[in-house]
Amino acid sequence: MKKMIKNGVIVTATDQYEADVFIEKGKIAKIGAHLDDAADEVIDAKGAFLFPGGIDPHTHLDMPFGGTVTADDFETGTIAAAFGGTTTVIDFCLTNKGEPLQGAINTWHEKSKDKAVIDYGFHLMIGEVNDDVLAEIPDVIEKEGITSFKVFMAYKNVFQADDATLFRTLLTAKEHGALVMVHAENGDVIDYLVTDALQKGHTDPIYHALTRPPEVEGEATGRAAALTGLANSQLYVVHVSCAEAANKIAEARQKGFQVWGETCPQYLLLDQNDLEKPNFEGAKYVWSPPLREKWNQDVLWDALKNGQLQTIGSDQCSFNFNGQKDLGKDDFTKIPNGGPIIEDRFSLLFSEGVKKGRISIHQFVDLVSTRSAKLFGLFPQKGTIAVGSDADIVIFDPDKERTISAETHHMNVDYSAFEGMKVTGEPVSVLSRGEFVIRDREFTGKPGSGQYIKRSRYNSTQTRQAITVQ
Repeated sequence: MKKMIKNGVIVTATDQYEADVFIEKGKIAKIGAHLDDAADEVIDAKGAFLFPGGIDPHTHLDMPFGGTVTADDFETGTIAAAFGGTTTVIDFCLTNKGEPLQGAINTWHEKSKDKAVIDYGFHLMIGEVNDDVLAEIPDVIEKEGITSFKVFMAYKNVFQADDATLFRTLLTAKEHGALVMVHAENGDVIDYLVTDALQKGHTDPIYHALTRPPEVEGEATGRAAALTGLANSQLYVVHVSCAEAANKIAEARQKGFQVWGETCPQYLLLDQNDLEKPNFEGAKYVWSPPLREKWNQDVLWDALKNGQLQTIGSDQCSFNFNGQKDLGKDDFTKIPNGGPIIEDRFSLLFSEGVKKGRISIHQFVDLVSTRSAKLFGLFPQKGTIAVGSDADIVIFDPDKERTISAETHHMNVDYSAFEGMKVTGEPVSVLSRGEFVIRDREFTGKPGSGQYIKRSRYNSTQTRQAITVQ
């Protein structure tokens, strides 16, 4: 169907203006004032912003962890994402040492098949580097369109890779046009601190944070950045939570290194005190890196405003409080790490960022959509409202007020990390490639309608371009 969206205010990472948008064959065919093209449907967006669909660069759907599996799969997770204004997710595909990379990719294709309601892609974990892995990487990039690889510096004896693996991955990524992502925490030091805490009988959720102090995140971030500079490669640091890590990224960028940083709504709005809530409620807030002391929030907001951090991911990794989080009732190390964030990422950043004057509306679009599109090989197909781009559009009411609650969210999990928080601004309708997924706050999509997206190689020229700080 040909659609016309009229009377809305288009907002991109650089522009804001009122115009009509004509959609044909899933693409934006025309943008202009008072368009009169014949359309099968005309949508009146008066009083609303038209944002490019959000791109969540960091999700874990249907992921095994700690003897259980995330509560949201590719169906429930992408439905929740769509309600929240996100039209593309990039999920993490976990690999096993000694097994072909393609086998892991096939597993993730099976997890997502006929389930996703919005478009999606994969990042690929690299847990070891040997001749077999190095031989597979060019095919993974060319045939699968997976152009980002993740290395864990934490979770000793589970996911953690050594520095040689990280360095060789950086060199390989430089050669083949990929972006390396790191979970930056010093896993060896964490392992020591955890063992020491348990020996002393410290088992409560707060010790998850106390055994993963900000220094171990800052050290690992600095080490990864230094190896990136040595390799003359490119690095993306996921879920930055504290001043120590943000400062290391800033230092690396000042040296001219291609280092990029992501933070998440939970680090901007929640703090370490949440892990001390009584009756084991603190377990709801156990994820890695952990929540930090509240003063770090101002540092992270400033880093977003001044461009030292470039994206907002959700790190969606939902586990139910009852039946999953409570696996660690007597041992904080057995609490599954992760939280339900995917649905509220978009609105939280608008409400707490734009509405409160912490960032401009153009920075908001860049953070939730455009920058991820550029970094991960999706731009200009996605990440903007422009002729020729996919018609991934969020019709957004900037004045709508609501209260976040597990009773009303669409994630398949029994609690909300932001329970009771009031936000201003809400997606009203969401289109994915020109078709409504959410219409007037009702789900109208179809499981399996989301497409797997093969992504382009890392483009250093494109990604270096930064919007002017507003």
